Amino acid sequence: MLVTLKDILTDARDNHYAVAAFNVVENVMLRTVLETAVEKQAPVIVMGLADDLKGSGWTYIAGLAKLAAEYHDIPICLHLDHCYDLDVIKQAVDYGFTGVMYDGSSLSFEENVKMSRAAVEIAHPHGVSVEAELGHVGGSDLAETQHVESVLTEADEVTKFVELTGVDALAVSIGTGHGVYRSEPTLNIERLVELTKATDIPLVMHGGSGTPDDQVRNAVANGISKVNVFTEERIAMFRGLKEAAKNDRIDPLHVAVPALN
Repeated sequence: MLVTLKDILTDARDNHYAVAAFNVVENVMLRTVLETAVEKQAPVIVMGLADDLKGSGWTYIAGLAKLAAEYHDIPICLHLDHCYDLDVIKQAVDYGFTGVMYDGSSLSFEENVKMSRAAVEIAHPHGVSVEAELGHVGGSDLAETQHVESVLTEADEVTKFVELTGVDALAVSIGTGHGVYRSEPTLNIERLVELTKATDIPLVMHGGSGTPDDQVRNAVANGISKVNVFTEERIAMFRGLKEAAKNDRIDPLHVAVPALN
């Protein structure tokens, strides 16, 4: 069943667990995420990035996700990930997304407030939840050709930011990074505890891929309600496709099955 980001994360926050959020770019990834979540009887957030949704992606990914969500009996949120353009926010709302993220983390505090508030004004009248980011989660791309340093979220800014914007969830920077880690991260749990005390809305951890399981569990125990994963998905799928390529059978199903697993 399709639910909003606010609904799925409020329960997670109240009951001290986190919902996994996975980016998908086509049917094989969507099917894998949803069928695994159903098998585990766990709520799940399916996400799309604006670049992956360009052209027919809006129709195919959003359409398939909404249709599949109504078929399954677990809570499923369709979420726009890392968006920097209010026009794209509007497009996601029009296509039936139930959550959107405006990422103003590289902006000044004042500009981030202004733009995140504008996203809320677009989304909330349609019952769509909004995630924003305060602080900045950096990291490396898969090829490790680019690296951006992270800026930790300041607890004294969180309360003010949430009050001024009205967002429903907040991505925070506590030591994780996007993409491939250069070395094992050490999450700043003390900072996370401060952030959790500063607001009642659910907190989000980006850069879940590659973060040691024990640190993820510790973060969830101390207030994280949503954990984003994408890089690990892409790596696993690539390995599956390479395995499938060893098979000489020209059959799409035999290509897809190793990737699904």
